[in-house]
Amino acid sequence: MSVTSDPLQPSVSAGSLRSALGAAVPVVAPEDDGYAAARAIQAGGVEHRPAAIVRPTDAPEVAAAVRFARDAGVEVSVRSGGHSVFGLGAADGSVALDLRGLDGVEIDVEGRTAWVGGGITAGAYSHAAGEHGLATPFGDTGGVGVGGITLGGGIGLLSRSLGMTIDSLLGAEVVTADGEVVRTDADHEPDLFWALRGGGGNFGVVTRFRFALHEVSQVVGGVLLMPATPESVAGVVAAADAAPPGLTVIVMVMPAPPMPMIPDQWHGRVVVMANACWSGPRDEADAALAPLRDVAARAGGALLDGLRPAPYASLLEGGPPGGPVVATGRSFFADGVDETAAAHLLEQLESCDAMMRAAQLRVLGGAVADVPADATAYPHRAARMVGNVAAVAPDAATALGYTPWVDALAGRLRQGDAAYVNFSLDGGEAAARAAYPGATWDRLRDVKRRYDPQNLFRGNVNVPPA
Repeated sequence: MSVTSDPLQPSVSAGSLRSALGAAVPVVAPEDDGYAAARAIQAGGVEHRPAAIVRPTDAPEVAAAVRFARDAGVEVSVRSGGHSVFGLGAADGSVALDLRGLDGVEIDVEGRTAWVGGGITAGAYSHAAGEHGLATPFGDTGGVGVGGITLGGGIGLLSRSLGMTIDSLLGAEVVTADGEVVRTDADHEPDLFWALRGGGGNFGVVTRFRFALHEVSQVVGGVLLMPATPESVAGVVAAADAAPPGLTVIVMVMPAPPMPMIPDQWHGRVVVMANACWSGPRDEADAALAPLRDVAARAGGALLDGLRPAPYASLLEGGPPGGPVVATGRSFFADGVDETAAAHLLEQLESCDAMMRAAQLRVLGGAVADVPADATAYPHRAARMVGNVAAVAPDAATALGYTPWVDALAGRLRQGDAAYVNFSLDGGEAAARAAYPGATWDRLRDVKRRYDPQNLFRGNVNVPPA
């Protein structure tokens, strides 16, 4: 976990930055009234202080800011529209690029493609595409920035049917470390295009993404809530793994929040929340969802059955907890969760006193596994499940105290040493090597050397240049 950093780099003059960019580009400096709000990032509790925050509205303005930072020897950090649990979008002492002004959407309905700005959220884009009965697969939360989730891979509610977000990425407009604006796709700068699909923000600032769109007018999905037992945890994971590719299930095992749709007597008790999405033929939905409902019945009955026909974009709700909170967590890959591991998981969730603690289990396979492991910079195609164990606390010191608990539980559930970069709460080399093992690491370092030899873009799960 990282919530502060030591700015060991030259200071930036806001005046000289404004002169370089021109009066039309907003620059927010520490002495300005709006600085505190501009540097705030969800979730709260992150106290980073960038030297200046730039709010560009197009690629040339981004390029000018990158050239200024490069010439000044100052790190560039990038906020792509959503949240950053450990504050990578506003690193201490950096020139922070807030891309939320790059939020345009251009949809080619007949061609089934879209160009979208690097600062738009997954929810905003999905609602725009949904008006045409179309969708690009993202995660399970509308508040994430398209840039962050795409560059790390993108695992969500359509993954088993349509693949990861990177599998629908057709091209990108990128500002590189030398301040040039380039277009990349399978035929132009192909090594950069390969690296952008899973390699994170190591290679430049993506100002626009070109996505494939798929016909997804409505899905059948929502939350199926049931009592947590070793049998129900293992049973939901097994049912999701055995389901047809049209069904994707994200399982949360956690104390039930005090939400009005959850029976009062279950508030604070550990439950299984199966967030499911069926995107296959509507008349096959009941059969596909029946095994999940059977698990709930065997556990004593569903506490909430919210599975219903709905637009895909409506399932992308929620986000990180609000307020001044700090998270610590660990991601892992596994082939599944048996009843013995599930029993240990429940014991640990009951024994922990963190204000919020959870294990999230995203069942993979399907279209995710159909892509060769070396086709993109996401190499974990054969994994059956990606998980994440997290604890949330009101401040950094308290959160740090839960790190041993998080590490131990993730260690018990994991199989192998790999990790998913979008769930990493640590930007160090160990996290990067876990996300990018073997030949993927070597190739990423080579691409980094060619496009960012000085490691200007290091506010991420960093891959150093070869």
